[in-house]
Amino acid sequence: MGAETMAGLGARAKAASRVLATASTGAKNHALLTAADFLADRSQRVLDANQIDVAAATEAGVTATVVDRLRLTGSRIQAMAEGLRRVAALADPVGEVIRGWTRPNGLEIRQVRTPLGVVAIIYENRPNVTSDAAGLCLKSGNVAFLRGSSAALQSNRAVSSALREAYEKAGLPADALVLVEDTSYESAREFMQLDGYIDCLIPRGGPSLIAAIKEHATVPYVIDGDGNCHVYVDAAADLEMAARIVANAKTQRPSVCNAAESLLVHASVASDFLPGLARALDGVELRGDARTAAILGAGRVQPATDDDYGREFLDLILSVRVVDSLDAAIDHIRRYGSGHTEAIVTTDLDAARRFQHEVDAAAVVVNASTRFTDGEEFGFGAEIGISTQKLHARGPMGLRELTTTRYLIEGSGQIRT
Repeated sequence: MGAETMAGLGARAKAASRVLATASTGAKNHALLTAADFLADRSQRVLDANQIDVAAATEAGVTATVVDRLRLTGSRIQAMAEGLRRVAALADPVGEVIRGWTRPNGLEIRQVRTPLGVVAIIYENRPNVTSDAAGLCLKSGNVAFLRGSSAALQSNRAVSSALREAYEKAGLPADALVLVEDTSYESAREFMQLDGYIDCLIPRGGPSLIAAIKEHATVPYVIDGDGNCHVYVDAAADLEMAARIVANAKTQRPSVCNAAESLLVHASVASDFLPGLARALDGVELRGDARTAAILGAGRVQPATDDDYGREFLDLILSVRVVDSLDAAIDHIRRYGSGHTEAIVTTDLDAARRFQHEVDAAAVVVNASTRFTDGEEFGFGAEIGISTQKLHARGPMGLRELTTTRYLIEGSGQIRT
């Protein structure tokens, strides 16, 4: 941040938001496509910067999971650029008429989508969030006001520099993306309290960040919370399908919030299902209850604690419990779930419908991996986060979730009596 104050950065973001709010779809799309080209063309600069961050993290002894979140590759940068192009191809939500009607007195009323203004994101480690957030914010007419972690600072600087240069070349304000470079704890708290500048704050990080937001934030926020996601294998499950789903949900990318963290298995199929699954999950640490250990052996299963069932591991660790009924599975999820994504594998339509109706989560999945709870997989182009709360957005937050609404009213001289 240098000598510039946090309030100064906020003022720049707010000024740019007034320009973006009235930018045409064509202007925004041109800026996004230019940004994609700039990011791809400058990929070596970004990789060089990222290598500095990765080397520092490795030297500091952080886990392989954290390094994976931090690391960029040529293919990942190309994917970031392609994500910007996909966002450019999406329909512009700004100005969309949600509903309209005419009152008996002749007043014509329309509810339309409008940008939030300045969308602030505070996030940890993942430099791809810088481009994803910037692209979604731009297309929805918002400024992206970003505060990443110290671990990814060099990467975030390189990515944001490319995007800002592209925006300016395309005729939009460079301050459509404002990066906070002061990554101190004090700056984070100040960022959370920029009343008058920030219209919506979205934190993307672990429990300590979420706790800090809840304690200190004075601006409106949407929680991108933990993903303690469950897969329940029902008595009527296709066990081969279930094994594929569980393996994918746990191992395809274990460091992300939509990876499965807990497995529930109906007692009537546990003896048939668990041994084969354990072989398929070679390399995954299993922490289970006594019935799981009785089937797989104490050497394969570590005793699960209450904390294990409530944790988001973000690693190759899976908690396991054998349950006696669908009701018991739902009760377990109610107790330990984080409201992110919950899945059932079953051929019983009634069980599937009950699970969908009774499990309270942002996404409830039948016969598919939890890994599909993702903005890109939903067809949003990308996402700015996955909300685990209920106001104003829930689940993957794409373009529409980055807008609010207003009423446009047209009359012909009516007055209220």
